[in-house]
Amino acid sequence: MTDDTQTLDAPRVAAYLSDKIEGFSGPIEVEKFQVGQSNPTFLLRTPAKNYVLRRKPPGVLLKSAHAVDREFRVQSALAGTDVPVAKMHHLCEDDDVIGSMFYVMDAIDGRNHTLPTMPDVDNTRRGAVIDEMNRVLAALHDVNIDDVGLSDYGAPGNYYERQIGRWTKQYRASETVDVPAMNELMERLVEQMPADDGQRTLVHGDYRIDNMMFEHDGPKCLAVLDWELSTTGHPYADLAAVIMQWQMPANKEGRGFAGIDRHEIGVPTDAEFIAAYCERRGIGPIDNFGFYLAFNFFRMTGIIQGVLKRALDGNASNPERGIQMGQYVPVFANAGLQALNKG
Repeated sequence: MTDDTQTLDAPRVAAYLSDKIEGFSGPIEVEKFQVGQSNPTFLLRTPAKNYVLRRKPPGVLLKSAHAVDREFRVQSALAGTDVPVAKMHHLCEDDDVIGSMFYVMDAIDGRNHTLPTMPDVDNTRRGAVIDEMNRVLAALHDVNIDDVGLSDYGAPGNYYERQIGRWTKQYRASETVDVPAMNELMERLVEQMPADDGQRTLVHGDYRIDNMMFEHDGPKCLAVLDWELSTTGHPYADLAAVIMQWQMPANKEGRGFAGIDRHEIGVPTDAEFIAAYCERRGIGPIDNFGFYLAFNFFRMTGIIQGVLKRALDGNASNPERGIQMGQYVPVFANAGLQALNKG
């Protein structure tokens, strides 16, 4: 057993999985993915095929965070729908195997675009990939949660009220310094929360291009990844999350489109992307989009603050990166206030 998030006991993992996954046999080679901050993720190479193992980090964790069991459940439920996901193989809830809960899924042989600008592809391909992002997002929100057994996947009631309450508590639990902009943002989100319009769908919670795998030579999405923040709730949270990301700088840290002429590189504007989504879902224009955008800046601030706290406590998957990300806490909080002001 190991408590190290950077390594796995390969022989122990191989012996355990050989009894749990049909056709699984060692020896295995283990490689840790260096991207991501929340749940340490490993590539398992076996003589027959490759798998991915995703685990909870060890140590004291925030309540309901790092829910790899929920990730396993939602991706299992989506198999066979229009939402592409990796094949799930096994969920291990026994902490004694590697030190924390984990699950194993297929490794996807595809291409991951870390930047939405996709500098290494041409305009036609770039536009097609962004349109596929739009299609998959609309398909996700059109999944019938009753039919796939996820009607109880999230609590009933006003999604934003629930989420704002949850992330406010988690932010306070991880708070390291006072950030006045975040205090104001949390207060104003409660004051300006729209009335519940009755929409309740599956939401991903962190929908962006670098959480997707695409064909090597085409725009088709092969799998949506990183479902830790998924729940049932309001679909505009996911849509606004895409728009939030795109407002960031067009570099590896921001992963956005800020300062880019989008038509020149073949991708839609925010308004065009939103309109295409609404058309696919057969709904009208979205009112008060600034609230949904501000909500996403607020939630991202909470996530980043949690990453910073884990880094300072020595529990982060990538501590140096976690401390760097922590510098953006006031930046995201101020961006949320700006979104509210614009409406």
